[in-house]
Formats: sequence, C-alpha cells, structure tokens
Amino acid sequence: MMHMIMFVLHDISKLADVLDAWENTGVKGITIIPSTGIGRLKAADILREDLPLMPSLEDLVEAPEKFNRTLITMIKTDEMMDKVVSATESVVGKLDDPNTGILVVVPLSRAYGLDRDDS
Repeated sequence: MMHMIMFVLHDISKLADVLDAWENTGVKGITIIPSTGIGRLKAADILREDLPLMPSLEDLVEAPEKFNRTLITMIKTDEMMDKVVSATESVVGKLDDPNTGILVVVPLSRAYGLDRDDS
C-alpha cells in the first residue's frame, strides 16, 4: 500500500542530513515547506494584538528562525516506510524525544503523477 510521509523537522540545521538520509533509503521526491506551529508562535510572541487574525507569511517573517520545515514524500511499500522512519531517527534521534519533530504516515488509496518520466 502507498503512503504519504509528512515530517515536521524541529531543528532546521539538520535538514540537509535528513534529506540525505531519506534519499539514501531510495526516496525519489521530497517537497519541503516552511512551517510553524502554534506553540512556536506563542513562544515567540508572534501572536500579538497588532497582527491580523489570519497573519500572512509576510507578517510572520519577522522571526524566520522560528520556522520548522515540513517534508512530504510518497512511498510505495511498508518496508520503505520503515526505512524512512529509521533514517529520520538516525539523524534527529528518537521521535518520542522532545525537540526532534513529528512524523506521520498517511495511507493513500491513489496517487497520480508519481511514475512519470521527467527526462
């Protein structure tokens, strides 16, 4: 069964190492998105009264060091899923430990555009 893996990386200094680890497992494509959570926003006092209710990315750029990176990839087997989780923990440590990140695996019933020849 196919799966989508989403990993919110807490320490962005480990991004290159996580990407290398995922590629070494055989992951073909990885989407990387700057992201943040409500805990970081509150800790950085970004949720101030003077910001709009739905702040834009531009409103939040005042504190770029507060952003995580969310990595997304699609994989085709349970074996690959286990490899990606293991590779991730080899870089960031056990995901149950604080300040490592959050990794979720979502089963996919269908995915289109994954097997195309981009040459």
